[in-house]
Amino acid sequence: MRVPTPAHVSRVAALVAAGLACVVVGALPASAELVTFATGRTMSIREHRVDDGSMVLTLRGGGEMDVDPALVAAIGPDEVPYPESLPAPLPLAPESASLPVSSALLTVHATFDPIITRLAAEQGVDAALVRAIIQVESGYQPRARSPKGAVGLMQVMPATGRRYGITNLYDPSANIRAGVTHLKRLLDRFPLALALAAYNAGEGTVERFVGIPPYPETLDYVARIRALLGR
Repeated sequence: MRVPTPAHVSRVAALVAAGLACVVVGALPASAELVTFATGRTMSIREHRVDDGSMVLTLRGGGEMDVDPALVAAIGPDEVPYPESLPAPLPLAPESASLPVSSALLTVHATFDPIITRLAAEQGVDAALVRAIIQVESGYQPRARSPKGAVGLMQVMPATGRRYGITNLYDPSANIRAGVTHLKRLLDRFPLALALAAYNAGEGTVERFVGIPPYPETLDYVARIRALLGR
């Protein structure tokens, strides 16, 4: 039997370590970049480079796209991992046209409910859905502010408020108007569960995952609101 020499043992150990390193690196989520265009829209890409005055974007699904650098406002790291590195999106249950309300769970706030009812009717949104979102988002605290900067009863981001011409998001009426207007826009694009996920995690994230993002916060958010609605 051949006795391994110290040099041989060291070489094998190095190869094993290198193999383990490859496994660990391969298991890490792929990096990505988030391109913000001058129009305000965003796109997640693998990477970019400048080639002969043109910006070349390497797409996450494969291929490249040439873009005029003047159309790009900013490029930074995309903190959302690649969809292929995370669990599959949560499957959606069939939606119905009505939104039954569990009165035992859903709060009706005497001060803010007239505003909710009026603005929900203006946008054609179910008032019970708006109540549920406010209850989960802020617990009816008009001065609430999240660590990410979302403000007020419906936890509207300042940029979202500006999109609808609203800046004073601590004003309950203005905040609800911005939130309901944004919610209506999402409901026009997505089924209810996806619209709720987009309200919580952003439209771009829902589009990337083609479903509810598998984030614990978003999954819990959608489940809590649907529970308040008796879904």
